[in-house]
Amino acid sequence: MEESTDVCVVGGGPAGMTLALLLLRSGVRVTVVERSSSLNREYRGEILQPGGLAVLDELGVLQSATDRGAHVLERFRLVEHGRVLMSFDYRKLPPPYNYLLSLPQDHLLAELLDRCQDFPGFRYLVARVNGLVREGGRCRGVRAGAQDLTHTVRAACVVAADGRHSQVRRLAGIDHVRQDVFDQDVVWFRLPGEERLGEVMVNRAGGNPVLAYDSHPGALQMGWTLPKGEWKRLAPLGIGEVRRRISTATPQFADRVEQALRSFADVSLLDVFGASAQRWTDDGLVLIGDAAHTHGPLGAQGINLAVQDAALLHPILLAAVTDGDTSAARLREFEEIRRPHINAVMKFQAVQSRMMLSADSLATFLRPKLARVVMHTPIGAKFTRRIAFGAPGIRVASNLFTAQQKE
Repeated sequence: MEESTDVCVVGGGPAGMTLALLLLRSGVRVTVVERSSSLNREYRGEILQPGGLAVLDELGVLQSATDRGAHVLERFRLVEHGRVLMSFDYRKLPPPYNYLLSLPQDHLLAELLDRCQDFPGFRYLVARVNGLVREGGRCRGVRAGAQDLTHTVRAACVVAADGRHSQVRRLAGIDHVRQDVFDQDVVWFRLPGEERLGEVMVNRAGGNPVLAYDSHPGALQMGWTLPKGEWKRLAPLGIGEVRRRISTATPQFADRVEQALRSFADVSLLDVFGASAQRWTDDGLVLIGDAAHTHGPLGAQGINLAVQDAALLHPILLAAVTDGDTSAARLREFEEIRRPHINAVMKFQAVQSRMMLSADSLATFLRPKLARVVMHTPIGAKFTRRIAFGAPGIRVASNLFTAQQKE
């Protein structure tokens, strides 16, 4: 089967679906190719920072996505042996985006998909991309397989929004340079939430630091950090030993850990690394989100960066498609603006990781002293704004919204 569209977005995650809705509202035909047939799949990140909240609110989906179920989180704290070393209070930020939001990704994606389906130029294709359509050395679309059918989607531009292990990036022959700037991996698991935390907390209580926050509908999402490679040595000791060590690291939740972690099916390992594609554009192709740049979970930047990527790319791609010039040279404007922002986030996350999660003796000695400097000087407020909003000035170009929805 063959079809044509203006823009083919590969990947139905936050970056791809946000960009799809922005383009549709600007009169562009969009086909999204997503390999998963259901929104009920495993997700890693679900915390939205204020910068991402602003984009989604300006797009008109924040309130309705929140109404599907979410938790407001008021602060980020680093706690060591019961002592609060750092506390970043988001309520001190200017409203209305003066909070963090724990929003299940399937709620956000369902809302974005529903809104996209209001436009006649939208198509959502459940298929796995297995090739690029190339003509004259430029990308002209994708080939994708679904059951016994092969679909060819021709487009003026293909957007790779298919995650850290991007198939489109690989097919385009674009190198993805891994940077092991983080010396931890994270073991994710959920506990029944008997009470709400109302915050994101990094708890250092003995053993390895643990990240915790409220997750809808009534659970705690936990992330137990481990030094790189430690899981390979620990897992063969069995789930009982894993349970014991997690209980030591988070004693206030030990009873729930004992009840909830019965097998290795109850935990999942996230390989934490930073990476950036060697280039983000080709003729007829642009990479966004994790396909272009991959980050660690500390600071909850994943969804934030993804939706901001989409907002920044939207007017650039709209003008390129309208002018009939989706060359790498034309699309490179996006990378030239965005890459410095992303490099700054990467460096800042590496500093956060060393400050909050490192267990070496020097870091342990310096952490309380650095915390006092951060929290008792203007540096603390500056850090909060930087983490919360990221690159300043990224907003939705709503003046470009011209399309009418279906009757």
